[in-house]
Amino acid sequence: MAFRAIIDETHARLAAEGHPDFRPMHGFVFQAIGPHGTTAADLGRRLGVSKQAAGKTVGVLERLGYVEVSPDPADARRKVVRLTSRGVDSLARSARIFEEIRTEWAATLGSDRLRAFEADLRTMTPGELWRVDVPGWFA
Repeated sequence: MAFRAIIDETHARLAAEGHPDFRPMHGFVFQAIGPHGTTAADLGRRLGVSKQAAGKTVGVLERLGYVEVSPDPADARRKVVRLTSRGVDSLARSARIFEEIRTEWAATLGSDRLRAFEADLRTMTPGELWRVDVPGWFA
């Protein structure tokens, strides 16, 4: 519930800052797109969905102005999906808002207790890098 509270508050604040259509799932998609872009087929594989489902999601994000689709300079048969400046802005705002919420939690719990809580969570989670595993979450 704590995670859900942070996500809900982040998205409420994002909406107030000009991103009313940004959804939690979009964050997973943006992570799967990455900083250099990807194809719909690769996006589908990373998210564990079909190329068609990935393409539909890309279409929605493109209409909202978060991504752009352009020809791959290395292979004209492929199209590359990249974040637009609006997409990057939503990520930057999300990160800032998350830190604001963390600061608010520290003010409520106390900085030492919050740091200890975060340390306990790190102890209980795997040490490898975070990876996009949407199918594992939703399957």
